[in-house]
Amino acid sequence: MKIHVGYELVFRCPQPTPMIVMLSVHESRISDLTADHLVLTPSVPVTDYRDFYGNRCSRIVAPAGNIRLSGNAVVSDAGKADVAAPWLEQRSIETLPEDALLFLLGSRYCETDLLLETAQRLFGAAPTGWRRVQAICDFVHQHIQFGYGHASPTMTARQAFRRRVGVCRDFAHLAITFCRCMNIPARYCTGYLSDIGEPPPYSPMDFAAWFEAYLGDGWYTFDPRNNTPRIGRILVARGRDAADVALTTSFGPSTLESFTVETNEIKSVEPANGLGAVKVDFR
Repeated sequence: MKIHVGYELVFRCPQPTPMIVMLSVHESRISDLTADHLVLTPSVPVTDYRDFYGNRCSRIVAPAGNIRLSGNAVVSDAGKADVAAPWLEQRSIETLPEDALLFLLGSRYCETDLLLETAQRLFGAAPTGWRRVQAICDFVHQHIQFGYGHASPTMTARQAFRRRVGVCRDFAHLAITFCRCMNIPARYCTGYLSDIGEPPPYSPMDFAAWFEAYLGDGWYTFDPRNNTPRIGRILVARGRDAADVALTTSFGPSTLESFTVETNEIKSVEPANGLGAVKVDFR
């Protein structure tokens, strides 16, 4: 399966403003990519680097006025739904790999200290391992009402738990916090998630948030917002929580004027003219 992904963001800056941009498909999918480049209008110098979590980042200085950030890529994907492995158990703390231990700790949006008693009350009697993580996802999916009007860049897991409203990042933050409280490493993920394989009506495209939990000998995807395996999930960045994976970080005043995201399966149509041409269109 081939999936076309793309984005366009337009910022207005009253003065030259340094920015960190995290919009490229994750390093782990590099071998699946065709032409994933950040395009800036007007053109300014770009410096690329990898951050602590392996995310692909770019540094720019946006000029005064409007700047357009855009990109397109084609991603080869197996076309399989997220893995489900309910037999997996969680590892004891002393046997976890060192690089998983960070994801047991509290972070900016995941206040493990404030939700520890709540997590133990809700999930202490639940089956362990995968089934406990799924029980957490089920609870969060049912507990929070989704709505873009509830989006807040400062809402934490505890606030989402109390308010019972939020967007996909709030679903992820609350589930991550509960997992960590139950000694299951969990890390925040953001990226593209299309409606491939889903019935209409389709929602407007946006970058999505989910999380990965460490079970058995590896990391596995969970999505409390949708709470069902999905096809064509394409990672952009991962970290402790949303603070580590901001799509753009401005070191000065800036206003987001417009924002669009696109992710669609590329479908090849058999040539009708007998000339061997192949028409490609986007679902």
